[in-house]
Amino acid sequence: MMKIGKAIIIVGAIIIVMGVIFHLQGQSVVGPESSFMYSNPEWVVHGLHISIFGTIAIGIGVGLSIIKK
Repeated sequence: MMKIGKAIIIVGAIIIVMGVIFHLQGQSVVGPESSFMYSNPEWVVHGLHISIFGTIAIGIGVGLSIIKK
């Protein structure tokens, strides 16, 4: 279970990074102007939701790691 917890934490962190990038692209901060996400208010919200999902995944991974100790 400990390895599964660490794997979920790593995946959650990657998901958070992706969500932040999508959020910033939606706000026209990063990314190419040719991207469909660039300056798109929908992706500001999608990026936040993706980051929240990553945070939940990290919480689950930490919980699994603590339970098995």
